[in-house]
Amino acid sequence: MSQIAEKQEPETPAAEKPGLRERKRLATLSRIASEAARLATEHGVAGVTVDQIAEAADVSRATFFRFFAAKETAIAEGFSGPRVAEMLAVLAAQPAELGPLDAVVQTFRDLGEVVEEGQAKLMLEQAQTAQKSAALQAWIAAAYLSDESLMADVLAERLGVSVTEDPRPRMVAAAAMASIRVGLEGWLIDGGKGAVAPRFVAALSVLQVVDEQA
Repeated sequence: MSQIAEKQEPETPAAEKPGLRERKRLATLSRIASEAARLATEHGVAGVTVDQIAEAADVSRATFFRFFAAKETAIAEGFSGPRVAEMLAVLAAQPAELGPLDAVVQTFRDLGEVVEEGQAKLMLEQAQTAQKSAALQAWIAAAYLSDESLMADVLAERLGVSVTEDPRPRMVAAAAMASIRVGLEGWLIDGGKGAVAPRFVAALSVLQVVDEQA
């Protein structure tokens, strides 16, 4: 998933690799979410129906609802899912000597180096689409919590600790997701001017300063 050649996603042990059924399930989920995001970006959330998403993804309406509770959940997954998967892969590949906060900051910087103009334009269009739908914003907020948990798991593995026993992974993950929200909001207010990743870094760097002054 990551476009950064120097940092490859760690190999998954054979025993942990998903089987054919699971790969098909994930492929179907990804296809539905991708089509939902595309249609919402083109027509707005209100201008898209579940039936249209299902038809575009070549699945039945019943299959759609086996994966998503509503069109907004599919759209939210389509907007954030691919980027989160890439972010987690890059984070997992950061040098072991980096602490959790520094690893997240470096991940933001690395991802910022490979964001192309077309990708930035799409991110802006999707953010503007979400801004116009209160229902979609609610589902995206829920997605942030899920993404935060996934990031905490990656950080816990890097630290060799349990997320239930050590608060550091969850605290850093929460701060990271908050910095993404703050950065995106500022970027959207400015009409998508400039690169968005440095805004994530700037927001998270506030905590680095506080940590150094403590």
